[in-house]
Amino acid sequence: MDTRQAVFLIDELDCAEEVRQLRVELARVAGIEQLDFDVIGHRMYVIFAEASISEDDIMSRIAGLNMRARVIEGSAGSFNATDSTDQLSADSAWQRWSRAGTTVAAGTLLVIAFAVHAITAQSLPVAFGLETPHAATEVPLVPRLLYVASLILSGWFVVPKAWLALRRLTADINLLMCIAVVGAMVIGQWFEAAVVTFLFSVSLLLEHWSMGRARRAIASLLDFAPPTARRKERRTGAIEELPIGKIEPGETIVIRPGERIALDGVITIGQTSVDQSPITGESLPLAKQPGEQVYAGSMNVDGAIELRVTHAANDTALARIIHMVQEAHARRAPTEQWVEQFARYYTPAMILLAICVAVIPPLATGLAWPLAIYNALVLLVIACPCALVISTPVSIVSALTVAARRGVLIKGGRYLEAAAHLKAIAIDKTGTLTEGRPEVRKVVPLNEHSRGELLERAAAMEAGSTHPIAQAILRCANDENVAVPPVAGYQALAGRGAEGVINGKPYWIGSQRFMNEKTSDVSEAAKLSEAIERSGHSVVAIGTADHVCGLIGVADVVRQESQNTIRRLQSMGIEHVVMLTGDNPATAAAVADSVGIDEFFAGTLPEEKVRHVARLRERYGVVAMIGDGVNDAPAMAASTLGIAMGAIGTDAAIEAADIALMSDELVRVPWLIDLARQTLRVIKQNIAIALGLKLIFIALTIASAASLWMAIAADMGASLLVVMNGLRLLQSRA
Repeated sequence: MDTRQAVFLIDELDCAEEVRQLRVELARVAGIEQLDFDVIGHRMYVIFAEASISEDDIMSRIAGLNMRARVIEGSAGSFNATDSTDQLSADSAWQRWSRAGTTVAAGTLLVIAFAVHAITAQSLPVAFGLETPHAATEVPLVPRLLYVASLILSGWFVVPKAWLALRRLTADINLLMCIAVVGAMVIGQWFEAAVVTFLFSVSLLLEHWSMGRARRAIASLLDFAPPTARRKERRTGAIEELPIGKIEPGETIVIRPGERIALDGVITIGQTSVDQSPITGESLPLAKQPGEQVYAGSMNVDGAIELRVTHAANDTALARIIHMVQEAHARRAPTEQWVEQFARYYTPAMILLAICVAVIPPLATGLAWPLAIYNALVLLVIACPCALVISTPVSIVSALTVAARRGVLIKGGRYLEAAAHLKAIAIDKTGTLTEGRPEVRKVVPLNEHSRGELLERAAAMEAGSTHPIAQAILRCANDENVAVPPVAGYQALAGRGAEGVINGKPYWIGSQRFMNEKTSDVSEAAKLSEAIERSGHSVVAIGTADHVCGLIGVADVVRQESQNTIRRLQSMGIEHVVMLTGDNPATAAAVADSVGIDEFFAGTLPEEKVRHVARLRERYGVVAMIGDGVNDAPAMAASTLGIAMGAIGTDAAIEAADIALMSDELVRVPWLIDLARQTLRVIKQNIAIALGLKLIFIALTIASAASLWMAIAADMGASLLVVMNGLRLLQSRA
C-alpha cells in the first residue's frame, strides 16, 4: 500500500495536552501509520495510506478537536520554509495580541473588584480572604460581579478547551483549572478564584511568548538568505530584482560585493571570496572561481559575480537544512519519551491524591471539610505536568538550532543524547584525519611501460570514480596532458579496485592486495610497493592478467587540527579512538602515530569496517563512526551514531548520516559532544525544577500551608524557568 508524509501546521498545538488529544483522535483512524509532533513549531507529521484517508479527512478530524490545521507540505506542494514561517508568525501575532488584550482587561477588572471589595468591607484582610481562610466569605454584589467579569475574560481561551476535555472525559490542565476555580467560588473564595484564573492566563501568555522565542530562533536561520535577487535577462542583459521564489534553475543572478547570496548556483563570471559560515560554520572565507559552487545564505565578500542558479528557492542547501532541523524536532529523544511516559501517569495519580485529600482527613482526623476541599483544589492546580513535559523539547530544539547555525545538522534528539554518551569513536582516514586531497608523488613504470602509458591507463580506469585517490591520478594525468582513452566493460569492486577493457585489452587497477589476486608474477612489484608504502605513500597498482604495468604512489596531508582534536576527545573521556582505513599498514601507522590514535586497522574493506564497529559496540556500548557519509555508510549504519564530514552539497552524505558536519573541520566533533553534554545537563536541571516544585507544593498542601494562587504562581514559574533555562542553549559557545 502506498504511503506518504504530510505536514500540518496547527495553531493550537501548544503543549503535551494537545499532542495527547491528537494522538487519541488520530491513532485509531484507519490508514494513519505514524504520528510525530513538533510542539514548538506547531507542526504535526503524518504518514498515511493514500488509499484509506486523505489530507482533508485528517483536517476534519483535527477540526473536531476545536483546532485549526492546514497542510504546509504534502500533495498541496513542496516544502517552503518561508511561507510556513510567515503563516505561523501572522497567526501567532493575532493570538498573542488577543490573549494579551483579554489578560490585561481581566487584570484591570480584578484590581478594580479588589479595590471595591476592600472599600466596601473597609478592610484589606477581608478582601484578601485572610480573616476566613478556606471558608465561605460573603462578598458584596458589585465586587462579586466584577470578579465574575474578570473570571470570564481570564478564562476566555480556557473554558472551550475545558468543555472539550469534559465531553471527551479527559483531564487536561484547562479542565482541572476550571474545576479548581468553580470549587473556589462554591466555597466563597471569589478573590482567590479570580486571581488563580488571571495568573493562569498570564502563564499561558508567558508560555506563548517564550515558545515564540524558540520558534523565532529557528526562523532566524531563514534570515541568512535575502528574499529577493537580481536576475539578468539572457537576451538583453537587463537586470530585474525579483522574489527568489520566481527565479528558476538555469537563470542568471548578479551578486555584488558585501551582499548575501540568495540562491545556490555556479559562478559563471567573476572571482570572489565567500563566507560560508552560516551554512558550514567555517570561520574563514573561501576563494571562489568560475565553475565553483556557492550556496544561498553565504556572504559574497569582495568581488562582483554572476551565478547560474542550480536549485529553486525551496530546494537550496539552506532550505533543506532548515527543513531537516524542523523534522528533527519531531523525533523524540529517549529522555523526552521517558518524561512523556511519566506525565501520562502523573496527572491521574494527582487527581486520585486530590480525592483522597478531600475525603480522608475529614473522616479520619476531623479536619474541616472546606479546608480539605480547598487543599484538594490546590492539588488539582498542580496536577498538570506542563512544565515537566516541556522541559526536554525546548532544550533539544535550542541545541538543534544552535548546532545548525554552526554547520552541524543533527537529525533528532536521540542522536544528540547519543553524542553525550559516546565512549568510543571510529574514524576513517582519508578526508577525515587527512585533507582528503592526495597528490601523485611517485610514478613507477614496470615491464617496459612508459610513464605516459601508465598514467593513461590509470586515468582511464579511474575516470568515473569520485574517490580522492582517483581524483589525484586524474589531476596528474590532466597536468601532463595525457589523453584518456575510453574504457569498455568497466566494473568497480568495492574496497579492492576496478577492471575494464582499454583498446581491446583487459586491465585492472587497485591495491597491493588486489594486485596479488590478479597477477602471479608480482615479486618485483611487491618489493617496490612495500618500499613506497614505508615512505608514507598509498600505492595504486595497474596491470594485466600476466604482468604489472606499474605503480603509482599517492600521499595525503594530515590535517593541522587532527592531533589536537584527538587529544581533546581523549581528554573529554572518550575511552578509545580507532582509525579504519583501506590504505596500507605503513601509511596507516604513520598517520596514526602523528595524530595519537589509540588503535588502527589498515587494508579494511567496507564489510570489515562494519565488523570492527560492531566489536567496538560490544566492548564500549555507544560508538560513533566518522567518515564521508557515502563510502562509509555501512559502518555508519552499524554504529550508534554516524557522523558525516564535509556534507555540504552532498545529499547522499546528509541522508546516510545521523549527524552531518557541513564543513570538513574535525574540531566540530568535540564541540558537538560538548553541546550534547551541556544539553543533557540543562534537561536534568529542568526536570529537577519541574518535579522539585511539584513535590514541595504537594507537601505544603498536605500540611494545609499552600494556597491556590501560590500553586498557580509556582506552576507558572516552573514553566517559565524551564523554558528560559532551555533557551540559554541558544547562546551556547560549548
